[in-house]
Amino acid sequence: MKFAFSTLGVPGLPVPEVVGLATATGYQGVELRAHPEEPVHPGIGEAERASVVDDFKRAGVEILTLAGYVRVADTTTDEDAVRQELDDLLRLARDLGAANIRVFPGGGDGDPAEADATAARRLGAAAEVAADFGVRILLETHDSHRTGVDAARVVGTVGHPQVGVLWDVMHTWLGGEDPITSHAVLAPYLGYVQVKDIASAEDTTPLALGAGVLPLAECVALLAGEGDDGWVCWEYEKRWYPKAAELPGLLEAGRGYLEGLT
Repeated sequence: MKFAFSTLGVPGLPVPEVVGLATATGYQGVELRAHPEEPVHPGIGEAERASVVDDFKRAGVEILTLAGYVRVADTTTDEDAVRQELDDLLRLARDLGAANIRVFPGGGDGDPAEADATAARRLGAAAEVAADFGVRILLETHDSHRTGVDAARVVGTVGHPQVGVLWDVMHTWLGGEDPITSHAVLAPYLGYVQVKDIASAEDTTPLALGAGVLPLAECVALLAGEGDDGWVCWEYEKRWYPKAAELPGLLEAGRGYLEGLT
């Protein structure tokens, strides 16, 4: 099993420092938050893209995913705009050598069937571009589709190998779904697992791994059959909780904790 961390935990940190942090703390990969607030996003040019590739290649660290913010189940957004966002993120992933892009559902409180159909249609339309670029689109278990059952309902309809699911264990837990069920329904589509820890359903301030209530041991144990190719990524949501402890000082112990579960 391989381990990564998300740059959501170190907002705004320059790429060379992100890479240095990964190598210093023993992580094989990084999930890059692809947002204009960050150094890496679809608006950067060719020279900047080449520099990012060089930084990661020299350190032997993988770019696991570009975590984007496209909301594929949002029925209120323009089709062309969503398609352009997806294409831009896929192109950036291709240029950087990232294995995946992350998208959100974002279906809101509307008709669930309409949200499902909208997401499946958009993901299906983008799947061939993703295949051409050698990138996988991962729908995160989040917001309107926070359980594994919810996400699998969409990607199962798409039925394309370049469209899968990113299992955020906090959201499936908050959705009342036990890890065995989540894993069972997501296994055919699973890209990788995103872990974190929190104090309670009411207090989602990020904590060190193992210090909270999420069933991390059970979730990681379910991945044992994936061998050395499976990824676990620590998403520490420092960006949304500025008073939380700084992530860099927690990373090495967090990796050790995850290794102890495998």
